[in-house]
Amino acid sequence: MDSIGLFELLAYDFLVLIGCMLLLWLISIPLGDVSFVDSFWAAGFVVVAVFAYAVTGGGGGLRQLALGVTAIWGTRLALYLFWRWRHDGPDARYVAMVAKVKGSVPLFTLKNVFLLQGMMLWVVSLPIQFVMAAPEGTPLNGLAAAGGTLAAIGIFFETVGDWQMARFRADPANKGQVMDRGLWRYTRHPNYFGDACVFWGLYLMALQVDGGVWSVFGPLLLTWTLVKWSGAALLERRLSRSKPGYEAYLARTSSFIPWFPKKV
Repeated sequence: MDSIGLFELLAYDFLVLIGCMLLLWLISIPLGDVSFVDSFWAAGFVVVAVFAYAVTGGGGGLRQLALGVTAIWGTRLALYLFWRWRHDGPDARYVAMVAKVKGSVPLFTLKNVFLLQGMMLWVVSLPIQFVMAAPEGTPLNGLAAAGGTLAAIGIFFETVGDWQMARFRADPANKGQVMDRGLWRYTRHPNYFGDACVFWGLYLMALQVDGGVWSVFGPLLLTWTLVKWSGAALLERRLSRSKPGYEAYLARTSSFIPWFPKKV
């Protein structure tokens, strides 16, 4: 590493993310809405990658590959989520969460939305940070190639899945219907599957770096979040209660990894 050590980089990235979250929290108070934080969830990884690349001196094929993957994935997703927030309004999940608050809403959202997401973002971005800690000039090897390929697959699934869902929801004829076309025919969550592929791809790149194996906590946390916590599990519970035909979709469609539909 050229200018600062790994642990210094991790500390600086943490402070940058917490600073960004505090600023966003202050913006959310007069808005009365925290939903826009989701777009920073994606943009925050770009912030981490760009900041870490800059303070470590830049350069190196491995660093550049990780920066490129993160920038393409994060920028596209951040813009899409911001557009969706402006188009659809406040996210129902956050509205329901805030409605249950007994005390100070700003204090609750500071702790349970902004600071929590900032800390999770820091953990999930561990592969990016480890890659940026690689010595300048670290060449690309088979792991980096495999990681880049897996990340590209992930970007494809997420981009196409989001586009297909946006088109489906924009057609009034589809109101109340279950989206089971395109990539959504083969996985109930092509966008979440794409996210996981991107970060497991970044993890493969991080394995080139000394100690990079320990960055596995990043993709593990993300995958658990997408599958078991605030992603697929929460969404499917809500849709099973509110959308006719969704139970049948659950029965025939792969939950996460794309596969051919079952005959039910």
